[in-house]
Amino acid sequence: MPDFFYFINEVLWGSVMIYLLLGAGIWFTLRSGFIQFRYIRKFGKSLKNSVTPQPGGLTSFQALCTSLAARVGSGNLAGVALAIGAGGPGAVFWMWVTAIIGMATSFAECSLAQLYKERDKTGQFRGGPAWYMARGLGMRWMGVLFSLFLLLAYGLIFNTVQANSVSHALHYAFAIPEWLTGSGLALVALLVMITGIKRVARLMQWLVPIMAVVWVTASIIVMLMHPGEIPTVIATIFKCAFGWREATAGALGYTISQALTAGFHRGMFCNEAGMGSTPNAAAAAASWPPHPAAQGIVQMIGVFTDTIIICSASAMIILLAGPMPHDEHSAGVQLIQQALTTLSGAWGAEFVSLVVLLFAFSSIVANYIYAENNLIFLRLDSRATRWMLRASIALMVLMGSVMSLPLVWQLADVIMALMAITNLTAILLLSPVVTLIARDYLRQRKLGVPPVFDATRYPEIESQIAPGSWDDLPRQ
Repeated sequence: MPDFFYFINEVLWGSVMIYLLLGAGIWFTLRSGFIQFRYIRKFGKSLKNSVTPQPGGLTSFQALCTSLAARVGSGNLAGVALAIGAGGPGAVFWMWVTAIIGMATSFAECSLAQLYKERDKTGQFRGGPAWYMARGLGMRWMGVLFSLFLLLAYGLIFNTVQANSVSHALHYAFAIPEWLTGSGLALVALLVMITGIKRVARLMQWLVPIMAVVWVTASIIVMLMHPGEIPTVIATIFKCAFGWREATAGALGYTISQALTAGFHRGMFCNEAGMGSTPNAAAAAASWPPHPAAQGIVQMIGVFTDTIIICSASAMIILLAGPMPHDEHSAGVQLIQQALTTLSGAWGAEFVSLVVLLFAFSSIVANYIYAENNLIFLRLDSRATRWMLRASIALMVLMGSVMSLPLVWQLADVIMALMAITNLTAILLLSPVVTLIARDYLRQRKLGVPPVFDATRYPEIESQIAPGSWDDLPRQ
């Protein structure tokens, strides 16, 4: 069975997903007027606006932190190590590429999620890919299919991966039994999950920035301890990305292919741009300024932070440590523990294990929020089904902490590709709407007025959006 899934992954990630991700990213970069480049210098202002509270939803900053909580998991440490192990240092460059072009894809999917959001029975905004598939495309069946993929991925499979990384990291650093780590993590996550989306969002708006700052600060300290090696590491990344180092050995094609595949694969696992997960958090925000594109721009910050900042911090630690012998069991999080120990001393393994614990905990809780959101779309959000979902997540956390995961990693990769193919198909079909949203936002910015989305200007879209989601806003 692992060989079968390995073959499927080779087909999906060796060709299909790379072309699809590249094509979608370039397409939305063009259709949105290069919005990630135009607004990257205004991210600070967007973050300042994102903390403005509005009735009926989370603040944009809370939505950003919730989406970052799901993104910033063990993939930012173990995933980077796996990418470098599979594709060499050049994989880091292609991870950066996925982030730059993925920012436009993230803008598209999160803007659509904001546009087609609706209120649940408590008045909280809900939305995501399933909603824009149903409302924007008129294909509820497609939304149901996507929701089932997401429930399988975020309700079950991804949580086993997170728990496995934590349990092995703590066992490596402190000799804590894996089952004990899994039990504790499952219990604490369960206690937080039952508090609801608003309380989880409030927790994440404090926890996620602290986690990111701690890890990036550690990386900067390590780099300051080895300043002379940094130019060599950066040069190696670029040389290996294009095969310049291996060209004389006749291995150019293989090297570029491996670096590109590993970089795109693990880059998407980390930043989730195009996968369709982040829009579930983006739709929950009462965006300010009140325009769908405003939340799309805020969520681009998440892609940049996750890959360009946090993953790069991990990559620098791994590459500064140099080549280290490892087997398949130490190829992930334990590799980065060994790297930090080599660079800074025995405390490195313990520090990494605690960081992984925070990263994985935040991901598990945010994964539940995504899964619960899609239960609502499927109209299965009864008290019994919510508790069934929570119990399933706790069980998968416990199982993931004690089992070997080659098959689970393969399943995670397959389901991630299926989610992305479904979501990217939908947003490509809705690209005229994305273009309209971006142009409307940029037009108002050029006029020097705070952008406000006026659905009455676009009768076709007005007939698709949920009543009460945008019609109570001031008109331009």
